[in-house]
Amino acid sequence: MTDTSATIDKALQPGHFSPRLILSLSLCAAVMVIDGYDLAAMPLAVPHVTKAFGLSAADFGTALSAVLLGLGLGAILIAPLGDKYGRRRVIVIATTIIGLMTLGTATGTSIWEFTLWRLGTGIALGACLPNITALTSEIAPPDKRASTLTIVSLGISLGAIVAGLIVPQLVAIAGWHAIFTIPGLFTLILAVILHFLLPTSSVSPQADTASPKARPPMALLQLLRPPLLVATATFALLYGINAFALYLITSWLPTLLPQAGFSVDMAARYLSLLQFGGFLIGLLLARLLDYGHATAALAGIYVLIALALALFSVFAPDPVIWGALILIAGGGISGAHLAIMAVAAGFFPAHLLSSAIGFGVAVARIGAIGGPLLGGTIIGSGASVAHFFLIAAIPAIACLLTTLLIPIAQRQSKYNIG
Repeated sequence: MTDTSATIDKALQPGHFSPRLILSLSLCAAVMVIDGYDLAAMPLAVPHVTKAFGLSAADFGTALSAVLLGLGLGAILIAPLGDKYGRRRVIVIATTIIGLMTLGTATGTSIWEFTLWRLGTGIALGACLPNITALTSEIAPPDKRASTLTIVSLGISLGAIVAGLIVPQLVAIAGWHAIFTIPGLFTLILAVILHFLLPTSSVSPQADTASPKARPPMALLQLLRPPLLVATATFALLYGINAFALYLITSWLPTLLPQAGFSVDMAARYLSLLQFGGFLIGLLLARLLDYGHATAALAGIYVLIALALALFSVFAPDPVIWGALILIAGGGISGAHLAIMAVAAGFFPAHLLSSAIGFGVAVARIGAIGGPLLGGTIIGSGASVAHFFLIAAIPAIACLLTTLLIPIAQRQSKYNIG
């Protein structure tokens, strides 16, 4: 197997958390925070932009969807370039484009302008995120790879939280434009820092000569044929179905709970509880992955998720009981979403890692779109809240069954890659 870790900065080679490694991981996490902010910025800006231009919130549907479409396109079409030209190069260029597109969003005066700026932002995000994940996987100590990946990935959630906290202040100080101008400038500054301080990680010319697989004519074809076919299918299915379940629940939870008798404020607090649970469960799963218990960890959490979702039909709405069920079910799905990426990082050779992660992210975008659509159909049918959660258990069970493929994927990808 061609291992690009041979070309990573020598200061990162010992396999422990040296100051240089901590700095590199912090920079990766900083990019995740910026990306998380950018994903949350437009939804938070919509009320202020509609007020400024006299538009309705419904008009912004295309602009809000554009970033998700762009993310999928960037992940599958551009992210693989990191395998060929080096992850740092793609990350720096993509981060620069994110900064420019974020600044451009502040100049928008029409729905179509906002849509184009957000589409460009999404494409750059799709190129950046898989390469950050791949680079983190390469430089992390092998015995703590899953935990390190999970902690760095939490930067996306942290960025969304930061957006929620500072957007009102930015608008109060400088108007809605500041939602994009100030973070856009910070992103460009970060791109410069990344250029000088982020470690290099690319397939060297020597490695290319040594292995015909180091420069695949079409990386996607390599991922979709033996010995990586099972690994690719397992990762894509698990990540895509989990994303479907995650967005099915998180998109409609604030609507469902008031129908069950909870206040709107309580529903918002439960959504925060879900995110907090995702942090904790994600870290717990990551530690189990570090010890080599991938199948048991993920299968176990999906059993708990399915049971928790089914129990909504057993217990009447109660703040404590339903809160616990939301913590287990929603937090479990959110935490599993972080852990799946850590599992996948061990499936693929380094020279295909960005391509594989990009493919998984693109599939997950389909799930992220499909989940809310199904939720709307369920609610529109007049189903009860309990029945909604019962239906949501179906993708959790599908994920449980998919985890049975993990040992096969690990054996084939680990031992059959020459």
